[in-house]
Amino acid sequence: MKEKIVLAYSGGLDTSVILKWLIEKNYEVIAFVADVGQADDFEECRKKALLLGASKVIIADLKREFIDNYVLKAIMGNAVYEGRYLLGTALARPLIAKKQIEAAVNEEANTVAHGATGKGNDQVRFELCYYALKPDIKVISPWKDREFLEMFKGRTDLLKYAAEKKIPVKASIDKPYSEDDNLMHISHEAGILEDPMYTAQKAILEKMVLPQDAPDKETRIAIHFKNGIPVKLINKEDGTVKEDSYEMYTYLNEIAGMNGIGLLDMVENRFVGIKSRGVYETPAATVLHIAHMDLEGIAMDREVMRLRNMLTPKFSELIYYGFWFSPEMDFLMAAIEKSQELIDGSVHLCLYKGNVLIEGRESPSSLYNKELSSMDIEGGFDQTDSKGFIRINAIRLMAHRAIVEASSRKH
Repeated sequence: MKEKIVLAYSGGLDTSVILKWLIEKNYEVIAFVADVGQADDFEECRKKALLLGASKVIIADLKREFIDNYVLKAIMGNAVYEGRYLLGTALARPLIAKKQIEAAVNEEANTVAHGATGKGNDQVRFELCYYALKPDIKVISPWKDREFLEMFKGRTDLLKYAAEKKIPVKASIDKPYSEDDNLMHISHEAGILEDPMYTAQKAILEKMVLPQDAPDKETRIAIHFKNGIPVKLINKEDGTVKEDSYEMYTYLNEIAGMNGIGLLDMVENRFVGIKSRGVYETPAATVLHIAHMDLEGIAMDREVMRLRNMLTPKFSELIYYGFWFSPEMDFLMAAIEKSQELIDGSVHLCLYKGNVLIEGRESPSSLYNKELSSMDIEGGFDQTDSKGFIRINAIRLMAHRAIVEASSRKH
């Protein structure tokens, strides 16, 4: 009996070579293909895996689960890594790993494998999730296997092996870089993009246009939230309404991308300690993130916001590093969800040439009091009370100044 192994399979050069290599290592390989919204031909992917010798191909449609349980949860928690990256790749990995482990259990396989490199973040994300969900699982990571590394020094060796084993390969001279695509974003990195001074050209873009190429016309929309989760989108220009989360997200991707929204070019810090340059297209999530933060401004208590803002960087870091299935993530998610119980209402926005402009917001949970805030209405705030408030807060400042002056006189 051959040992069964469930391989996370994309149909690309790396995982196709790995699939064949594992078969030659006498494994029975089951190819697991996760559909998280990438623009792939999944039937072609199935045919290719079977052609290479896979005993079975599992194609899992995970698009809705990805949006509902990962993307929108991250939006709810304002997750942004290093203040800029909206975590499109990092959010897909725990879902793929979870479903891959479920497939392994169903197929009575004790081993899983992936094609992530030993220099990147994905190897950590996949394997931390594997072990968190099934501690006794055996993991094969070829790009950390000495025998595999001696056999394949780089892309040239992979292509040579593919030719020898008659593995169909789509040459990609038009794309001398790697991509990771899903519903939330598409990332472009490596290859020519490893030069941080190389300017990414418009030909690289797939989900959006450059801001300067967007129409010279505003698109006005309203996004409604319930408990911090977007539940309805209205296009105020043509009356289109989307209430299904998946349909809303894909529609927003389309209109935000059309308006040149969501482009990010940055150098980030990988978990393994290496800096890497990535170019990201994240149209819908960029709009939702801005809208959600604006709604919190009117509906979230100040002290709750301050505490939540202390948690947000850690929440983002846990997602980026691969700790989605961890006790600390459970704790943080519970706190974040509690903070969102009254984040209800709508935000009105204008999309224009790469910009997301806030035009108004309203909430049944609004903590904004026009009379208290107004400079023209006296309201229920006695302005003379501010005199004592300021004096109390100035006590320590005056004491500090007295000490500084006394010290300077001594010297």
